[in-house]
Amino acid sequence: MRVSVVIPALNEEATVAGVVAKCVASRADEVIVIDSDSTDATAARADAAGARVVNWRDVDPREPWPGKGEALWRGVKAARGDVVVFIDADVTSLEPWWVDALAAPLDDDTVHLVKASYTREGAGGRVTELTAKPLLRALFPSIRVDQPLAGEYAIRRSTALTLPFVAGYGVEAGLLIDVATQFGPHAVVQAELSPRTHRNRPLAELAGMADVVTRTILARAGAVADEVAERPAWTDS
Repeated sequence: MRVSVVIPALNEEATVAGVVAKCVASRADEVIVIDSDSTDATAARADAAGARVVNWRDVDPREPWPGKGEALWRGVKAARGDVVVFIDADVTSLEPWWVDALAAPLDDDTVHLVKASYTREGAGGRVTELTAKPLLRALFPSIRVDQPLAGEYAIRRSTALTLPFVAGYGVEAGLLIDVATQFGPHAVVQAELSPRTHRNRPLAELAGMADVVTRTILARAGAVADEVAERPAWTDS
């Protein structure tokens, strides 16, 4: 089972090299940074740390949409492994074994998605606790994970190629629900990681994140008429 690490990055020069170095020290077969047109030294520092840096425009000729979901969607296409492990570019508590722990459960053919389980150091998780978890409990009670919006997770690449990717910060909620719906709740498992530290975002940014997460979950439940913006599955593109 070949493992590709995909790190979406936009202007993360302060932390991306450290994230890449930890991923390179794991048992992954490749580490890819999907650079979303950074205007700082993100690409250069990721390359120097050992990543294969891919500008998101080089994956597909279509004009990129703003947001994380776009980078992950393109990262799945660029990856060469059987398993894709997503890691955020701003995590400062990352350890190499995180990558291995997230990928390991996918040795079981019935598992399609592995979500990280961890505690947070300092403030954080406000959208998770106040938006994502209440909505999932109400609308998708069979989905029980500790960190539904975690940026650290692993997915079978063959599965990811058949799924749509929601634009922006709704991508994690969309993939979680889609995998559990298509393959059953048992297809989603958790990997216990050590406490996570990352850059905390201001409340103004979190409001927009909460909005897209809410709309994603409600749309997947059929509770709203308008659909969220999303890229189609690569198998349908």
